[in-house]
Amino acid sequence: MAKKFSGKRALVTGAGRGIGRSIVTELVKQGAHVTALSLTKKNLDTLKNEIPEIDIVSVDVRNWKETESAVKKLGPIDLLVNNAGVISLQEFGSITEEEVDNCFAVNVKAVINISQIIAKGMKERGAGGAIVNISSQAAIIALPNHATYCASKGALDQITKVMALELGPHKIRVNSVNPTVVLTDMGITAVKSYGEGKHIEDALKAKIPLRKFCDVDDVVKATLFLLSDDAGMITGAQLPLDGGYIIQ
Repeated sequence: MAKKFSGKRALVTGAGRGIGRSIVTELVKQGAHVTALSLTKKNLDTLKNEIPEIDIVSVDVRNWKETESAVKKLGPIDLLVNNAGVISLQEFGSITEEEVDNCFAVNVKAVINISQIIAKGMKERGAGGAIVNISSQAAIIALPNHATYCASKGALDQITKVMALELGPHKIRVNSVNPTVVLTDMGITAVKSYGEGKHIEDALKAKIPLRKFCDVDDVVKATLFLLSDDAGMITGAQLPLDGGYIIQ
């Protein structure tokens, strides 16, 4: 059976754990040569031990210049997944400057920085490409204690649309996936902001028509679909992976 991404070079940020790590694993299975980028070197080292054929880059994406330098050294990239992200949970009225700066540095500025470099190479080669930004249902609806996070993901979705508009003539597609709670470390932190215990999870799931959270695998499948030629006419889209949450 032909592999979807044979001969393609991919870059995945936030690749050391959670969703990013799983995306790297599946891209390799589908024939891509993957560069995994993350802040935490030990996570990248364990990923490299599991999948020796990948390349790894450890850099703090909050640092514009260091990230720019690292990404420019990677060579041609056909597929980009901007997965690196942080969550900020503060009640409105107690939001700090540091939280705003950190959240936007990772969720917004780093995406602009990395995407500009990769898109420039895609345009110069003239072969097109695909970019997927890992966003959130928080870009679409308001959530308590999520003002900074909602703002950053809303900005990310607008960046996605502008990128799609400007890069489309160069055969570069740009989309976002917008999951509800995914029980990674970040997702667990978000759930705990509502309180502790199974009753909290049950109450949150009750607001979702499908009555379940999003699996990591759901995000992986959606991301690979949007990266693939199967989504060849899709660009500028927000793909909710929310079990119907936002329709209510």
